[in-house]
Amino acid sequence: MGGQILVAEENGNHLIKLCGDVRLTLSISFDRFIDEMFMHEFNSVTFDLREAEAVDSTTLGLMAKIALRAQKVGGKPCVVVDSDSIVRVLDVMGFRDILEIVNGSDLPSASEASPLPSILASEDEMKSKVIEAHKILIALNQTNAMNFRELVESLEHGT
Repeated sequence: MGGQILVAEENGNHLIKLCGDVRLTLSISFDRFIDEMFMHEFNSVTFDLREAEAVDSTTLGLMAKIALRAQKVGGKPCVVVDSDSIVRVLDVMGFRDILEIVNGSDLPSASEASPLPSILASEDEMKSKVIEAHKILIALNQTNAMNFRELVESLEHGT
C-alpha cells in the first residue's frame, strides 16, 4: 500500500494519521502542514499509526519536529500504535522521551481526516528536508547520532 498522511483539526486539537508505507515523498507537504499547524490555534496533537505499515526516518524526523514544537506550547503529544515493530522503531529512535506512546487497539478510528495534498518538490527541497529531519533525530539520542551523522554529512557535502 502506498503511503498517505491524513489530517484533521478541531478546536486546536490535531490528528495526524499515517497510513500504509509513509516515505520521503510526502515530506514536503507534511512539513508545510507542520508550519501551518503551528500558525493557528494549537492545543494538542495525536499521531495515529494504527494503519501505518512502515514509516521512514525522514517522516520520523518530522514527527519529532512536531513533538518538540508542541512541547514548547502545550504538552507531550500522543502516538497511537498497535504494531510491535513500529513501537520498537519509536523506542530505538528515542520517541518515548518526546511522545506518549499508547496502544491503539481500543481507540476509535478517526473518519474525519483528510489527506495532505501531494506537492512536487525539487531535488534540492527534498534533500534539505531529509537533512533537517535527520538532524532532529540526531539530537534525540546518541544511537540516532551514530546512525544518521554520516548520512547528513554526505548530503550536506554532496558526496
